[in-house]
Amino acid sequence: MLEIKKADYLGEYKINLLFNNDKSGQINLKELIFDDQRKTFSTLKVLSAFKNFRVEHGTLIWSDALDLAVEYLFYLAFKDEPDLQEQFKTWGYIA
Repeated sequence: MLEIKKADYLGEYKINLLFNNDKSGQINLKELIFDDQRKTFSTLKVLSAFKNFRVEHGTLIWSDALDLAVEYLFYLAFKDEPDLQEQFKTWGYIA
């Protein structure tokens, strides 16, 4: 089961993630936060709120209102890696 072991804030809306399979990669959530119209994401537009995340239950959590699927975060970190494309298709992140 895929889990995040560690998350480090890098600046802006970027986070470096270390997964339990020892793969480490960066994600940039700015586009997701600013393009998604759901109210839950609107609070994260404030950078001080965005930086207030923690790793819990193997994924990133902001307050008690928002968490993101660890598989989605893994996809964001490694979406350009050719050897992972079949896995991303299985998860439904690419066609």
